[in-house]
Amino acid sequence: MPTTEMVDNKTKFAMAMPGQGKCLFTVDVEEWFNIGSSKGQNVAEWSALPSCVSKNFRIMLEIFAAKKVRATCFFLGWVAEHFPELVREAWNQGHEIACHGYCHRLAYEMTPEEFLEDISKAKHIIEDITGAPVLGYRAPCFSVTKDTPWFFDKLLQAGYQFDSSIFPAAHRFGGLKTSNWLPSEVDTASGRIAEFPITVVKTIGRPICYFGGGYLRLFPYPLIKKMGMQVLQEGRPIIFYVHPREIDPGHPRMPMNPVARFKSYVNLNTTRSKMEMILNDFTFTTFGEIMAASKVHGEN
Repeated sequence: MPTTEMVDNKTKFAMAMPGQGKCLFTVDVEEWFNIGSSKGQNVAEWSALPSCVSKNFRIMLEIFAAKKVRATCFFLGWVAEHFPELVREAWNQGHEIACHGYCHRLAYEMTPEEFLEDISKAKHIIEDITGAPVLGYRAPCFSVTKDTPWFFDKLLQAGYQFDSSIFPAAHRFGGLKTSNWLPSEVDTASGRIAEFPITVVKTIGRPICYFGGGYLRLFPYPLIKKMGMQVLQEGRPIIFYVHPREIDPGHPRMPMNPVARFKSYVNLNTTRSKMEMILNDFTFTTFGEIMAASKVHGEN
């Protein structure tokens, strides 16, 4: 069972990257109230809350179109179920469609059986909308940890081929220590699955993320760009990640303690401009393109 170490296949995907220095821009498509776990929430009441996801995600799609960038959209199953037009619009515009679970339950809060049910339900909802298989997954809040040794096995059982959930640094909801920061394969009882860990950079002796969420909002863009160039020089792709609410400083707020509030809402007014600068300054691909190139490389 995989825990903190992945299969020692560290260079396979990096060597097969379609072009040098390409990155991945990802969006976790969820509502403004999908912060942290939904455990204990009444999901049936979500429809009565004000919604911001359509407005904000469509702005993102406009930005991607203007920059001619294909993104990977990890749709929450609940959002896909209630706003199927967003999935169709992203799909029709050529973006890669992946899954973020159904109702934002953290992986380590579920039993293996509950997790399999959640990821299967969400996958089927999204596939019914696009008519195409959903191959990729990302756990809410990167909640694959040492307490979920069954995580990758269940993903394979549900029919996924790649994952981007490992956060190899400290994280308030997840985090899995690993020395392998490259895209790799994870060996499970059900076979092998590709893992694309969230990008970190060793800073003052420890791994730090500069490329998504509160980290992207907190750090100044020149530092983000500098660290990104360092990652590319190391032969790794950069995985950027954002959420639709983050380009909307006026969205409603969730009640939370001061520390969590700071992490969730700091510098929201900087996200859109940083997103546009990233799309200008870096070159992008998709997980599917990397995996296809890797397959060709492995056959040659």
